[in-house]
Amino acid sequence: MNKTKIKITNLYKIFGNNSKKYISSVRDGMSKDELLSKYNHVLGLDNINLNVEDQSIQVVMGLSGSGKSTLIRHINRLIEPTEGTVTVDGEDITKLNKMDLLEFRRNKTGMVFQRFALFPHQNILDNVQFGLSIKNLDKSDSIERAMYWIEKVGLTGFENKFPNQLSGGMQQRVGLARALATDPDILLMDEAFSALDPLIRTDMQDQLLELQKNLKKTIMFITHDLDEALKLGDRISILNGGKLVQDGNAEEILLKPADQYVANFVKDVNRIKVLKIKTILDQGGERANSNPTVNVNDSIENCLPAILESQSGLNVIDEKNNFVGSVSKNKIIDILQKSKD
Repeated sequence: MNKTKIKITNLYKIFGNNSKKYISSVRDGMSKDELLSKYNHVLGLDNINLNVEDQSIQVVMGLSGSGKSTLIRHINRLIEPTEGTVTVDGEDITKLNKMDLLEFRRNKTGMVFQRFALFPHQNILDNVQFGLSIKNLDKSDSIERAMYWIEKVGLTGFENKFPNQLSGGMQQRVGLARALATDPDILLMDEAFSALDPLIRTDMQDQLLELQKNLKKTIMFITHDLDEALKLGDRISILNGGKLVQDGNAEEILLKPADQYVANFVKDVNRIKVLKIKTILDQGGERANSNPTVNVNDSIENCLPAILESQSGLNVIDEKNNFVGSVSKNKIIDILQKSKD
C-alpha cells in the first residue's frame, strides 16, 4: 500500500471579510445558502477530510460551485484556509512562512489550468522553460530539460512556434510539459482538459495515463465529467456544496453511491464499459490453469468473451505479465446484473 502523500484534515473555507466569525455556525450545521443569505459569506469548503496516496491519481469532481477548484488551490496554498490543515509528506503547509511556501511551490507542485495560461509573446520552448528559469538552472540544462518534455508530449518541431500557432490540444500539451519540466512531486490539474474538443480530450487523457506509468507522480485532477473521472482516477472524491460526500474507487462510486446526489451522477453510466478488471480484482491466490488470462487494465466489457469461455473466472496479470490475482465468474455476473437494474 502506498503511503499518504497529501493529508487534508478538518478543512474549512469561508469567503468573506469575517470568515472566522462564522466557523462555529457552520460546524453547528448552518447551510451554504443560509450563510450567504444571513451573513453574505460564501461557504467554499465544509470540513473536508481526505487522504491522497503517493503516486496515485486522485480525481475531485462535482458540479459548478461544489468547491473542487477551491480545494485544489489549498494544496499549494493559492487559497488560505479559514480553518484546518493540509500536510504534504508530513509537513503542514498551512504553517509555512512566505519564503518556505515559495520553495514548496517551486519544488513540490506543478499546476495545469483549464485555459492553458501560456505567455503569448514567448515561443513554446520559452514557455516550457518558465518554471525552470525561476529555479536558476544553467541555460543549457534548462533548454535540454525543456526539450525533453516537449518531446515527451509530442511537440518536437514546434518549440519555436508561438501559442497562437498551435491548436487548443497542442497548447494544453505545452502547459503539461511546463508543469512537468520542474519535476514536481505533485501535479495539480484544474479542469485541464475541459476546454478541449472531445477527440483531443480523449487523446490527452490517454497521454496522461501513459506518462503516469513512468512518472508515478501524485496527481490531483479536477473535473465535472464523470466519464473522465472514472477513466483517470485511482480514487474519486465527489463534492456537493463544499462537502465531501463520497471518496472511493470506481467500483465503490458506481455500485455503492453514498447518497442520491452521487446516484444521480452515475445513473446513466455503462458500468461494464467503464469499470476495469483491477477495480474488482481479488489480489493474490493461485493461478487457475483452466481460466483465461486478462490484463488488470482491461475493461470488464472487453473481458466478456473471456469470461464466457471460463470455468470459474479469470486470471489477471499486470503490465509486466506478472500474475496479480483473479476475478470470479460470479462477481462479473453480479456486476452485469446490477448494470441492468
